Formats: sequence, structure tokens, C-alpha cells
Amino acid sequence: MAAQDEYWMRQAIETASGGRFIAPPNPAVGCVIVRDGEEISRGFTQRPGGHHAEIEALEKAAALGRSVRGATVYVTLEPCSHYGRTPPCALRLIHEGVGRVVAATADPNPLVAGRGLRMLEQAGIQTVCGVCEAEAIESNIGFLTRMKRGTPWVRLKAAASLDGRTALSNGQSKWITGPKAREDGQFYRACAQGLLTGIGTVLADDPRMNVRLEGLPSPAKFVLDSLARTPVSANILSGEKTTIFVSRRADPARVQSLRKAGAEVAELPEDAEGRLSLAAALDFIARSSVNELFVEAGARLSGRMLAEGLVDELLLYVAPVLLGSGRPIAQLPELIKLSDARRWRFVEAAPVGDDLKVRLRPSAD
Repeated sequence: MAAQDEYWMRQAIETASGGRFIAPPNPAVGCVIVRDGEEISRGFTQRPGGHHAEIEALEKAAALGRSVRGATVYVTLEPCSHYGRTPPCALRLIHEGVGRVVAATADPNPLVAGRGLRMLEQAGIQTVCGVCEAEAIESNIGFLTRMKRGTPWVRLKAAASLDGRTALSNGQSKWITGPKAREDGQFYRACAQGLLTGIGTVLADDPRMNVRLEGLPSPAKFVLDSLARTPVSANILSGEKTTIFVSRRADPARVQSLRKAGAEVAELPEDAEGRLSLAAALDFIARSSVNELFVEAGARLSGRMLAEGLVDELLLYVAPVLLGSGRPIAQLPELIKLSDARRWRFVEAAPVGDDLKVRLRPSAD
């Protein structure tokens, strides 16, 4: 039974990827319904307000004229037990008379938090939780992090030379990496619901920060800009919603101009050094229903994010070139002892065109 459960759960995890770009801010869940080793139907989470994965699979089974009574339901996240935009999935599974529900992981959402599985058990349905849990958590790492920690899951991206330079001393950076690496970076940008950058990048590069891959969504944009210096003609104000984070020192006239240009302007507190609080920014972004946050910024903001321990994953594209005394990936405080250096573990290292993609996460040690 364990091997069969793992097989079908991996099928459900694969199915969940169909909702990666449409489900947020909901989790992208996959569901496969099976009887006697044969698949009845499967489904993944639709757009907010649409079917959850379990309901999608049940509706498909009904459309095919296939009964699910007594069947086993494999789902990558505990079925919901509350009324939101849609009725509880757990109640529908009970109504349909399924015999067994296998969940990959519990739902940490306070509105669920084990209630879905208990509801099923109280109705006499056998439940199992924890099958292929690590893979399922990875597939919904943004949503699960936001529910558990109250902040988005943060991925910081940089493209650099072999000697860790993101640009020449004069600021020239187009292009250090090749087209394949840039396209891969666009994919990760599309995986996020929010993108964070700083005013330095806006003024230096005037980026759009949109997704240029056909059919994929662009994230909402957030700019750290204490004094509201973002030009009203800036490209970053076009397309998806843009929020400008300012301090109380920002010129009210400039704030009003940005609002007239279509931006949301939010005031954040400053830290002891007079910089906008990154913790407050992440809290605001999480309350904007952003599960995954993509950070594309200059050395100053990247350094702050890293120094304050706010980065969950580093996404580096390394080009086979040496730039010498160029601009660094991050401005970090000087260390006195090597033992004080923060350690990272490699998650992935793979060639992308002529460049190397490296993904790293903080070491648990």
C-alpha cells in the first residue's frame, strides 16, 4: 500500500503544477482519485473562486459517469473545511462517499489546520497524512511559508560574472548572461506573485519588471523608495499594480503625483539607520496575498536582505567571464572571523545555455 500511495501522490503532485500560475494566492493543489489501482479522474486548483483540486477531480469523474464511492482520493494538501469563495472540499468528499483520503501534508492555514482531516475521520473516512510530504511542501512552498511564518517565501535573483560582479564599474550590465539564462530568470519571475526592487534600480535602469514569456503572468511590483523619487513616467508604473514604499519624510506632492500616476503609495516605518524597515515591507507584501516574492535589486538592497536573514533562496546565474573591479552582487558588512560567515547549501547547479544556474538555501547548521 505504501508504494502505491507514493506512486499516486507523485501523480497528484505532478498534476498540481497545472495550477502554478493560476491558483495563487490559493495553494496549487493536485488531486487524483483511484479505485483498485485504476485512475478515475484528476484535477488541479483553478483560479480563485473556481474549483479546488478535489472538486475539479470529482466533477470530471461525474462528467465521465464514473462513481467515486469507496474510492481513494490522493490530494497534495489537506482538504479545506471552511466556507470561503467555495464550500468545504471535505464536506463534498463526505457527500460523495469516498472511502479513503490520502493527503501529502496538513494545511497550516488557521481556517483549516487539521479540521479537514478530522471532519473526514468523523464521517468514517479513513485518512492518511504525510505521504511524499517533502515534495508536496516544495510544490507549495510560498503558500505554506506565508501561512506558517506570516511573510512571503523570498527568492533573490542575481546575474554575475565568475568573480561575482553584476556590472562594470560604470554600471554597464547588459548583458552579462546569455538569452537562455535570461529566459530562465523570466520563468522564476512569473512564479512569484510579487517583485521587490529599490529606487536605485528604478532610477538607473528604468525597468518594466514584467514577464516577457508568452502566456505567463507578471507579478505585482513593490519599490522601496523612502523619498518618493520614482518618476511618474517610470516604466515600472506600467502593467501590473505597483506599490511604492515611502517614509514619512517623503514629499506629499510627490506622493500625490505617484498616486495620480496609478501607483499605490504605502508609508513604512524606518529603522535606526533611517532606512525603510524590510520587516514591515515583507509584512505588507504578505498581507497583499503574495506567497512568493522575487527580489531583483542592486547591491545595497540585496545586501540588506541577506544581512537581515530575509532570503529563503538565492538564484544566481553565473556567466563564464571575469569583470574585475565591477559592482558586487551584494554590499555586506565586513566580517572579522570566517566562522561568522553565513553558510548556504546547494539545491541545484545546472548549465543554462552558456551560463550556470545555481540555487542555494540557508544551511541549517
